[in-house]
Amino acid sequence: MSRDSGRQADAVSRRKYLLTSAAVGAAGLAGCSGNSGSGGDGGDGSGGSDGGDGSDSGGSESTNSMESGSSAPATVTAEGSSTVYPISNKGSSYWNSNSPASDGEYWGSNSESSVAGWDQIETDMNIADYFASLYGFEPTGERSNPPFATRVALSHSGTGCEAVRDGLVDIGNSSGPITAELDISEEQRDENYVDHVVGRDGQPVFVSQAIYDAGVEQLTGDQIRGIYQGDISNWSEVGGPDREIYVVGRAEGSGTDTSFRLNMLGDADAPMDVDTRLGQNQQVQQVLQDNDNAIGYMALAFSGSGIQAIAIDFEGTVYRPDPDAENTIFDSEYPLNRDLHMYTRIDEETPEGTDRREAAFLNMFLTEFGQKTFVEDVNYITLPTSDIEAEREKLPDQA
Repeated sequence: MSRDSGRQADAVSRRKYLLTSAAVGAAGLAGCSGNSGSGGDGGDGSGGSDGGDGSDSGGSESTNSMESGSSAPATVTAEGSSTVYPISNKGSSYWNSNSPASDGEYWGSNSESSVAGWDQIETDMNIADYFASLYGFEPTGERSNPPFATRVALSHSGTGCEAVRDGLVDIGNSSGPITAELDISEEQRDENYVDHVVGRDGQPVFVSQAIYDAGVEQLTGDQIRGIYQGDISNWSEVGGPDREIYVVGRAEGSGTDTSFRLNMLGDADAPMDVDTRLGQNQQVQQVLQDNDNAIGYMALAFSGSGIQAIAIDFEGTVYRPDPDAENTIFDSEYPLNRDLHMYTRIDEETPEGTDRREAAFLNMFLTEFGQKTFVEDVNYITLPTSDIEAEREKLPDQA
C-alpha cells in the first residue's frame, strides 16, 4: 500500500472535518498566527495572515450555506512550505481584509494610487467578495468580513503535503513536487491531487558577504555539488580565501531541500555533507548573515543584506542573479528554477479535486492582479499568460 493510500482507517475526510469545524475555525481566526504551532516566523515578517471574523451576512438559504449546519462556509486552510508562504499568506491577508474597491493601496483604485492589474477587473466589489462571487458566494459588502475566511500555517513542504493528504487542511503548500515529498508515483499524484502552480522560484545559491567580497562571485555546478557532497571543504579550493566552508542545508522534508537535491544533485534522496540543517528560509538567511564563511540555498524571496546570490556556470552557460543579464536565474532554463505549488485533494466529497471555496481563493492568484501583488511583489517569478490560462483550466467552472 502506498503512503498516499495508507492513511489511518478512522481518518476523517477533509471536507467532513472542515464542515463540522467551520464555526470553530471562523471564531478562532482573529487570533491565529502563521506558525500555527509549526514554528518559525512568516516569510513576509507578518507572522501570519490577518483574519476577518468569517461571519456570513446571509441566511440559511444563501449560496454561502454548507451542509454542516453553520450559516457560513468553512474557513479555507493551508499549510506547508516557507517558500510558498509569502505568496499564500499575503493572499490570505488581502482576502480576510476584504478591502473595498475604493482602497487603492490593497485593492481597486482611487485618485491617489492604482493597484497593478486591477484595471483588468471590472468590479466595484470588495476584494474577497469579488473572487468569491465568481463561484456563487454571497458578497458581504463589509471590510474585514469576507464571505468565508482563509488561514495559512507555516511548516514545511513535506508537512503541507502530508496535511492535505490526511485531510487536515484544504491546501498543501509545497516548493517541491508532491511525488518526491510523499514518495508517490505520478499516477498516484494524478489520481489523488490537483497541482495548482501559482508562481516560480529561481532558487539561488548564496554565500556570506565576506566570501563574495573575497572573490567568490561565481561557482560551477560541479563545484557546488562538490561542496555539498563533502569533496570540497575550503574556500581556497574554489578561488576564495583560506577558510573552511560552513555548509548550510535545509531540513529534510523541506521542498527547498527536495528541489535542490533533485535539480543540483540529480536525486531527491542524494546524500549531502552539511554542517547544519535548518527548517526555514529565514533561518538560513540569518546564519549566512551571521557567518563570514557560509554557503546556503534558499528561496529567491529571501535575498537580503549581508549575503550575496552567486552566478552559477552550468556546462558553459552562466546564470546570473541580475535580471538584466543575458542568462539569469529568472530564466525557465535555469536548472534550479522550480514551480511553487498549492495542492488540493481529490476525494469522495470533491471528485474534481477543488471545491468552490478553494477555487475562489486560488483564482485570485491566477490573475494579472494576483501575479503582480502576491508573486512578483514578494520577489518571485510570475507565470506566463499561457501557464496562467492552463492553471485556471484546473479550477471548476465559475458560477
